[in-house]
Amino acid sequence: MTGQEREPEWEVEPPVLAAIAARAASRVSGVRRLQGGIVGLTGAAIRAVRQRIADVEPAPTEGVRTSVDGATGSVDLEIDLTISDFDQAAAVARAVQRAVRRTVTDATGIAPRNVSVNVLDADPRTAA
Repeated sequence: MTGQEREPEWEVEPPVLAAIAARAASRVSGVRRLQGGIVGLTGAAIRAVRQRIADVEPAPTEGVRTSVDGATGSVDLEIDLTISDFDQAAAVARAVQRAVRRTVTDATGIAPRNVSVNVLDADPRTAA
């Protein structure tokens, strides 16, 4: 040993960030479900096929898109969701931003540069 041991370097792939963000967002009070669009569904389907071929259970990432800036390493997350119509959209969106930012940072050491939340729908069913 030289006395100058290097810290191990970790690389967190975008699907892992998306799965962590999806789990955090779905646990916020007022979030009914995450919503995947056409692009999200296509990406999720391809990822699920690759993971099933590798015999790995895919983590849910529907409704979350990640963007990593290769030059700076900064991460942007975009989350599409449906809320309970009994909740205020802005308050739920802010709570999702805080929960996702905190959870991703705690789990990976990567603090997202941006967490954007798109409230696509309000579900009129009573809360469970």
